[in-house]
Amino acid sequence: MQAVPLTPAARQALKARAHALAPVVLVGAGGLTPAVFAEIDRALAAHELIKIRVAGEDRTARERLLARICERSGSVPVQHIGKILVVYRERVEPPPASAAPPRPAARKPPAVARDRGTRPGAGARAARPPAQRPRRARVRPR
Repeated sequence: MQAVPLTPAARQALKARAHALAPVVLVGAGGLTPAVFAEIDRALAAHELIKIRVAGEDRTARERLLARICERSGSVPVQHIGKILVVYRERVEPPPASAAPPRPAARKPPAVARDRGTRPGAGARAARPPAQRPRRARVRPR
């Protein structure tokens, strides 16, 4: 699968989107194993735009690694800064719908007028009518 190159404006927009992302795939000392390629493919299918962190390689090796990732996954390189690679592959099909049916929106229970003296946990002080409550002494500032 050959990916279409990005225009400079599209690349700039993808860089802006990728800025807040965290790396979702880590390439360790084992290099690009089939498990790593499978994880890259899953991440691209789910997110379209991903960051990949590469550990312990020099710059030219990381550039070759980026080219291999893009060639094998059908993605395009967006950015390469230090040990972080950003790749993009447009989603061809929508992500699978979840098996669970959508939950209905939560409804707020209707408001009910409450009697202050009979609500649970009100205590003895609130249960007494206002005429029987002890009066508080007023303190006036001088």
